[in-house]
Amino acid sequence: MNWRRYLWPVIGIAAVIFSLLLLWHELRGISIDDVWAGIVAIPARAWLLAGLSSVIAYASLAGYDHIALLHIGKKVSWLFVTFCSFTTYALSHNIGGSVISGAVIRYRAYGTRGLTGQDVGVLVAICWITFVLSSLLVGGLVLVFEPEIIDRFSGAPHHGLAIAAGLAMLILVGAYVFGSWLHLKPLKIGSFQLHYPALPIMARQLLIGPVELLAAAAIIFFALPAGNPGYFVILGVFLVSFSVAQISHAPGGLGVFEVVFLAGLSHMDPVGVLAALLVFRLFYLIIPLLIALCVVLFFEHSQYSRSEN
Repeated sequence: MNWRRYLWPVIGIAAVIFSLLLLWHELRGISIDDVWAGIVAIPARAWLLAGLSSVIAYASLAGYDHIALLHIGKKVSWLFVTFCSFTTYALSHNIGGSVISGAVIRYRAYGTRGLTGQDVGVLVAICWITFVLSSLLVGGLVLVFEPEIIDRFSGAPHHGLAIAAGLAMLILVGAYVFGSWLHLKPLKIGSFQLHYPALPIMARQLLIGPVELLAAAAIIFFALPAGNPGYFVILGVFLVSFSVAQISHAPGGLGVFEVVFLAGLSHMDPVGVLAALLVFRLFYLIIPLLIALCVVLFFEHSQYSRSEN
């Protein structure tokens, strides 16, 4: 049915509008000059560390595709995979619906390197599993060691519930590891088969995936003013904010990410927090998007030139 094609975009746009209204209500007493002053107040060292964290985050994201290709046994140029992964995530983070948009971009790129539609489907699935697995691992550790993180959003202490949820998340990760060790049978959906990753590949997933999340959260942490609650708390608030933004399907999590993050750091000066979030958008979304568009134009030009020859 045609309406299904527009369902998630409509939900995403609605989430953006609703979140921007909430954000306006939250920041209605703050002027653009205040925000600019907050950005200017960020020291050069913090800008440098935030930029370096962004590079580490996207380098780790490139590892997602390398892991997936290793799993399906396909060899593609290291440089091509790195640029393809970077472009995929830079565009999908801004477009929204990262699994679907990422699949389209990857199919266009990897199809030129001999990968079939099923190969790309498995690759996308492994990348998605790596992200979910990493989120469960890092999120579980945060909830176990910093259960107070839930209080920042609920307004009431639920430490026991937070620890229980964290342990459940870690148990799911442990079950995934155990399943890899047991060499479970592949998941079959029609002609599509998804084999369980071998232990060496699973180990890479548990190493590279969390590094991306840690580095992405570090962008905001370094840009925040003094008096922030510390990196571990910022990491927890980031995971909640990023997850809600992903679920909302809002393009770039616009408004959604900021509203949730400000709620998690409600005790801090919103000007400093908003300035840090703008730095995050600059390094994690805007600059990568501009570079990715250049990569896409170069790629399509090269493909056109080959077809002409």
